Amino acid sequence: MGAFKEPHGGELKDLYLGEAEAEQEKQRGRDYKSWDLTDRQVCDIELLLNGAFSPLDGFLTEAEYDAVVKDMHLPNGILWPMPITLDVTEEFAGSLAEGETIALRDKEGVLIATLEVSDNWTPDKVREAKLVFGSEDVKHPAVNYLLNIARPVYIGGKLKGVEAPVHYDFKALRDTPAEMRARFKKLGWRKVVAFQTRNPMHRAHQELTFLAAKEHEANLLIQPVVGMTKPGDIDHYTRVRCYEHLLEQYPEQTTGLSLLNLAMRMGGPREALWHALIRKNYGCTHFIVGRDHAGPGNDSNDEPFYGPYDAQEMMKEYADELGITMVPFQLMVYVEERAEYMPIDQTTDDQTVLNISGTEFRRRLQQGLEIPAWFSYPRVVEALRKSYPPRHKQGVTVFFTGLSGSGKSTIANALLVKLLETGDRPVTLLDGDHVRKTLSSELGFSKEHRDLNITRIGYVASEICKNGGIAICAPIAPYTSTRRAVREMNEAFGGFVEVHVATSVEVCEQRDRKGLYAKARAGIIKEFTGISDPYEAPENPEVYIDTADLSPDLAAHRILVKLESMGFLR
Repeated sequence: MGAFKEPHGGELKDLYLGEAEAEQEKQRGRDYKSWDLTDRQVCDIELLLNGAFSPLDGFLTEAEYDAVVKDMHLPNGILWPMPITLDVTEEFAGSLAEGETIALRDKEGVLIATLEVSDNWTPDKVREAKLVFGSEDVKHPAVNYLLNIARPVYIGGKLKGVEAPVHYDFKALRDTPAEMRARFKKLGWRKVVAFQTRNPMHRAHQELTFLAAKEHEANLLIQPVVGMTKPGDIDHYTRVRCYEHLLEQYPEQTTGLSLLNLAMRMGGPREALWHALIRKNYGCTHFIVGRDHAGPGNDSNDEPFYGPYDAQEMMKEYADELGITMVPFQLMVYVEERAEYMPIDQTTDDQTVLNISGTEFRRRLQQGLEIPAWFSYPRVVEALRKSYPPRHKQGVTVFFTGLSGSGKSTIANALLVKLLETGDRPVTLLDGDHVRKTLSSELGFSKEHRDLNITRIGYVASEICKNGGIAICAPIAPYTSTRRAVREMNEAFGGFVEVHVATSVEVCEQRDRKGLYAKARAGIIKEFTGISDPYEAPENPEVYIDTADLSPDLAAHRILVKLESMGFLR
């Protein structure tokens, strides 16, 4: 059995100030300019401060960023594959001087850290997307975040930690790298295999991890990501309950569970290196890399972003620099004749190989269908069914989009009545004009304000969806990126059905009761969608309607049929 170097995994950075210094920094921080951290930035700063991102001592400077993006190494030659950047608005960046110290706060205003600004630059984000993620296709979640959500300017500099981000959930399962190393030392765990996951674990995962630990005569650390994962993933509360049930299937005192508040990028091969380095910082000696590790699925052409074993190949390429040993695994499948799981490359043609894909498992879960015992453990399935009931019991958002005068509100009202008639679930209509008078009465019609209005509608709809209701939204919603953000917001809790009311500008103008189009053409109304401001039509809506040849009643009926076919109505 190999021994750890002391301390386990190499030198750790600890960016937190001592208690007295932290208190002094809090006092000084009252006079600093403040930046409120986004959800992803909170994840990143936590792992910077506690040493999980060692050897980094802050958000990357421009020189560090360029080196990491270009060749996955810091300027000093140390391997680091993922750019960890602090993105801010142009306005905030423009107010800063070089060497100025700023306060970084969470959403509650708590001072998490201070940063001495050493760099302030506008990156080429398309170049970053191509080099880091191998694509500029916004179907890749990290590319979409980079190009459509992240702010345009990066700030780099060293951090001083003042107070760790607070977690109220699963406190006993949240460990810093130093705490984890100390636990390994206390337990006498000399060799530790780490397993990364962002999904529920089933029997195949249990068999795989147990086999990996057994082959290397090591203990096992299951370390799931509970920060930001792929939009649409199962929430971490449900997943952690599943992991706790799964621990019962391992021999006693051989396996540990610890949560990692990481904001995943779904970056495939580069992400595999990043995950391995993080686990080395936590004191692990081995790291499991399976098929399509941290892959985001298929691109806009329905082709995989990464090859199934690209991550393993990159891990082999940088093995000498990593300081942690890869444990490669192929897909685990159930062999009926042997009543056990095996790596697929060890099966023979005369054996009956069974497997359920993630897509098929979700379909069975959504439709309340049987999930065989060979695939998962009953208590795991029970926990998932409790959090993710069949579709006809889930919430759903029906999101209309189209030009002013296209007929959205009329169809939405007809749909509302039809759904209320069935009495299946609570139904709420969020009409564009009504929301403008109440929820968004202070907003104008600039692109920024239109996006904010749609985001507010999407948020309210997601709360309705989360609680099992049906939300009907009928705004213009002209921009693709905003509609995509609303979809992701709602699909985290239930269904999302986009309805494109594709009535032409000419027909909308003929129907114009308020004279808005005439005012727009005369220049009285500025930035009017379809005239002086673009409307970005949906490419793949669930429902397409042109009211030029379809009555509101028939249009609403078509949507009902779609909801039934998708399983949201019975």
